[in-house]
Amino acid sequence: MSPSRAIILAAGNGSRMGQLTADRPKTMLEVDGRPLIDRALDALGACGIGDVTLVVGYQRERLRQHLGDRVRFIDNLRYRETNSLYSLSLARDVLAGGALVLNSDVLVSAQLVARLVDARVADAALVDSRSTLADEEMKVKIWNGFAIDFSKQLPPWEAHAENVGVLKFGADGGRRLVTHIDALLAAGNENTWAPQAFAALAREWPIRAIDTGGLPWTEIDFPADLERARDLIGAAPVARRS
Repeated sequence: MSPSRAIILAAGNGSRMGQLTADRPKTMLEVDGRPLIDRALDALGACGIGDVTLVVGYQRERLRQHLGDRVRFIDNLRYRETNSLYSLSLARDVLAGGALVLNSDVLVSAQLVARLVDARVADAALVDSRSTLADEEMKVKIWNGFAIDFSKQLPPWEAHAENVGVLKFGADGGRRLVTHIDALLAAGNENTWAPQAFAALAREWPIRAIDTGGLPWTEIDFPADLERARDLIGAAPVARRS
């Protein structure tokens, strides 16, 4: 049940990072001397995924110059007025064939991505059951091992884990997800997060919750998160897939 393709969402302007993203997209921020996007591509490559589509917007030429032909690019020219749901819709042709979906501002290792890729199910989401489930976090409700809701608005007492921002979909799940994305966009939800579509899919299609098992990761939304990422690399170097 391993996907052969991946979609990385990298269109946002990372405004909460302040001056750190004044001249570059957030995924070009460096952790231990290497940009996040390079770390993501290396993790995917170590798991056998080399066919990558990158949805770009803010400072997209910086990414094109840096990555060259390592990925395929899709431009979200409306990145200022849309969000990750719209960006994912632009990669619908890839998604409908089955793909791993990754947020570009997440620091993950090959070992962690492998937990998801190697899971013997077609549709699954990486979750962290050790999360504090704070207000800012995209929370996940789990029932019998399946993710049944994704929302920042979930009360902590109803949530069981945090969404890491790495999911995989088989062809059937991918096609169904595209249908939900289209319905949400038709209802005027262009400026919302992709997990709203994941939640819609979860109501009628099984999405297995795959726990991180304590492996290190972090989402980078604020400058303090970048420092945390650098501490993670310094304290426990990201392991490669065995």
